[in-house]
Amino acid sequence: METATGALSRVITRLGVLLTDEYNLPKRMREEIMFLQSELESMEFALKKLSNTPTDQLNIQDKIWARDLSKLSDNIEDIIDTHMIPGKLNESAELSRIRRSIAKIHLFQFYMIATGIRDIKSRVSEVHKRCPRYDVNLGVDKPTKPTVDPRLFSQYTMIKELVGIDETRDELIKILMGENGVPSQQGKIVSIVGFGGMGKTTLANAVYEKISAQFDCYAFVSVSQTPDLNKLFKDILYQLDRNKYDDSINETFVYEQQLINELREFLQHKRYFLVIDDIWDISVWQTIRRAFPDNDIGYIIITTTRNFGVAEEVGGAYKLKPLSLSNSQKLLYRRIFGNENKDNIEDTEKCLNKELAEVSKRILQKCGGVPLAIVTIASLLASKARNEIDWYDVYNSIGTGLSDSTDVVNMRKILSLSYYEMPSHLRTCLLYLSMFLEDYKIEKDRLIWMWIAEGFIQCENQGKSLFAIGDSYFNELMNRGMIQPIYERYTGLIYACHVHDMVHDLIRFLSSEENYTILNGVWYTSPLKLFRRLSLQYGKEDNAMDIGSLEHVRSAVVFPSAFCVMPDLQRFRVLRVLNLQDCDLSRGYSLKYLKHLFHLRYLGLCATHIAQLPKQIGNLKFLQTLDVRGNNMFSLPSTVVQLKDLMCLYIDEFTRVPNGIGSLTNLEVLSTLDITVSIDIIEELGQLMKLRVLHILLFIGWSGKLVECLSKLQNIEYLYIKTFGDNQWDFGGLDAWVAPRHLCRLDIEWPCWFSTLPARMNQSYLLDLVYLSIAVRDLGQVNLETLGRLPALRVLKLSVDPKNLGTLGGFIIGAGLFPCLVLFQFGGSIRPIVFQQGAMPRLEILNFEFCVQAARQITCNGDGPELGLGNLSSLQDVKIYLRSRGANKEEVRELEAALRHAVEIHPNLPKHQICG
Repeated sequence: METATGALSRVITRLGVLLTDEYNLPKRMREEIMFLQSELESMEFALKKLSNTPTDQLNIQDKIWARDLSKLSDNIEDIIDTHMIPGKLNESAELSRIRRSIAKIHLFQFYMIATGIRDIKSRVSEVHKRCPRYDVNLGVDKPTKPTVDPRLFSQYTMIKELVGIDETRDELIKILMGENGVPSQQGKIVSIVGFGGMGKTTLANAVYEKISAQFDCYAFVSVSQTPDLNKLFKDILYQLDRNKYDDSINETFVYEQQLINELREFLQHKRYFLVIDDIWDISVWQTIRRAFPDNDIGYIIITTTRNFGVAEEVGGAYKLKPLSLSNSQKLLYRRIFGNENKDNIEDTEKCLNKELAEVSKRILQKCGGVPLAIVTIASLLASKARNEIDWYDVYNSIGTGLSDSTDVVNMRKILSLSYYEMPSHLRTCLLYLSMFLEDYKIEKDRLIWMWIAEGFIQCENQGKSLFAIGDSYFNELMNRGMIQPIYERYTGLIYACHVHDMVHDLIRFLSSEENYTILNGVWYTSPLKLFRRLSLQYGKEDNAMDIGSLEHVRSAVVFPSAFCVMPDLQRFRVLRVLNLQDCDLSRGYSLKYLKHLFHLRYLGLCATHIAQLPKQIGNLKFLQTLDVRGNNMFSLPSTVVQLKDLMCLYIDEFTRVPNGIGSLTNLEVLSTLDITVSIDIIEELGQLMKLRVLHILLFIGWSGKLVECLSKLQNIEYLYIKTFGDNQWDFGGLDAWVAPRHLCRLDIEWPCWFSTLPARMNQSYLLDLVYLSIAVRDLGQVNLETLGRLPALRVLKLSVDPKNLGTLGGFIIGAGLFPCLVLFQFGGSIRPIVFQQGAMPRLEILNFEFCVQAARQITCNGDGPELGLGNLSSLQDVKIYLRSRGANKEEVRELEAALRHAVEIHPNLPKHQICG
């Protein structure tokens, strides 16, 4: 139902476009469109209501109606794409030069639109009539049979069996109560955060049992997704004092505010301990928090949540870590073998043959240290014979959604609590991740562009781009624990994600009901049914004949291991996303039918071994993303400049773009643009005002010409400039450039020099700058300290001109400078840098060079030059290059030995390389 909900929203919007003056439709046709809009809006509301309920809790009538409405929404989009000309009518008119032909085109389009609207109207009316026929209750919530909270199936089992809980419990108690283990007179709030099945409640309960007796009063309550706050407050009061607040509590306190006042009065002069389990919404917490007073006696509040954003708002987020491999093995074996296992992993593995030991390790890798997953899979294995065939069957079923055992079903129910709590647009985006392989590293930007192409992201306000909205969706899924981020090593920026196998299993299972079909050795869903999204992950050539009809497919994602079954492009009619990344198209697969994919928004041809694109690429008027990196492609067709909707263009640095690139004014990402041949391209570049990411290959003599262009691009977040030419021509070439406020990464390869530090490169202006790589001819101590105050800077690659007398005095990095820096690379300095206590507290990688003769002038002690390397508390890797000019070999060897000794006595024992 998730994709249908989004499809209905898109259809309503697209029908609204037809009502604009631009189309000038006849009155009767406009009235019919308005009727459709009204009907579809009512259906959308009903479908959203149904989509918030797990499918196993819907009655059969509602399921049938929801299925029909899902088909209807997809059919409506097909009709619009097939029979109505998408976009502006005059776009087709522009292709004709004869007025009479224009008139014929308009008449034909009006006819096709009218035909399509009548078809849609009849389908809408039919679905609407079925509503009372099936007795579907859309306006009032129906009573449903009581359901058991699926978490109960595992919670009490895990409390006694969860290994490693004592260590985590004691660590959390230390955070709450300090080293001495005694409650302080100050209040403390900690929120345990992790996605479903991590053992948050189990940990909170373990802490509760351990320390609750040290408090005057205590209570443990659960909030849940649909909280009854009156009942919650009454439960807390009853647990705090069972004698005072007996059954009469229901008669004494009726209103929420009465209960809040009573709690505040009761707790005001008591040392109290509360566990508020399972908070889903920050507004609920804010109401609950009002009932707990701050006092001068002391209190502790523990909350648990699946949402990291909620945890941060509550305060004191404690991110629950997965079980270690050792503890995972103990939990698995204890659950399988019971009393046979004595928690000695080596003894247990001796009881297993080599194959069983191997498959058990593979199973644990899929479980990823999640206790619920381990307990669930262990229950499956316990019921199997102890042979590798049965165990491998269990292993192969994990993540495919194919297992229907009671344990797996219960685990899915637990994870689905998080799924159904999300708004429908996030559920739609999450389901799309089932298109990717299990354990696949999914690039964040690529995923967001695919969401945009599918229409999952709608513009919420005029001031925010679709990509920015998609980025917020990605972050929300991450905060809710549904996807796991992958960070760049040094910048700390998130560039990709992966999906935990248990979550992957859930969305694979759910996507089968949403017209997804996946070929992964065997068909995940029947290819004979109508499907909208196709993922070919692994297949053999004899599977190709079974793929079925493709005329309704919106997304086709193909992996190299299944490319042998990829159908011809002519079989697709309404395709919006085509991703063939890493597939070898040089073996005879033709792109000649690409020109007929008029609805295509995303075309991923990265590393596909193609040498050129069809000239008819310009027919794809609605293409938003084109990725042709990693190919032997020396130029783009001239028709590329016709792609006015293009927002993201990825090409190799040697791929030439045609004249007219400045007409692509919707571009947000352009990588990499070669402007070493024609200076005219620089002027065109200045017209691309929406650019956020820009990579340039530049002839160094033209850097001054580039400044005027860059000054117009105030949305730039990531700027990379690679230069060629003689650096003597570039003195001060970029000096006049002022960095835009939201700059996050600036990477300018040498020998492109600034005369001095660029203007406004300070802590009050560049708040988001994470990565900086520049060369500055004249950099003084004041300039370095200015860089040191940049609040987010994590990577600094800096070069100075050793010929400039301003650098001879050396540099001192004082306390508090570069608070977030992880990597520091410094070249060109005459004298060494001195690091004072408290400088660069997070620095891990240090690479720098200096002159041997200058270093000998520094006062030394027995441990070598006083560089202050011991003050860099996080140092892990050091590389020092010594410029030996003017020094003899003995002096170089002595300095190398002294520096090596200084590094070797560092408490962290960092890796090091010192050479002259």
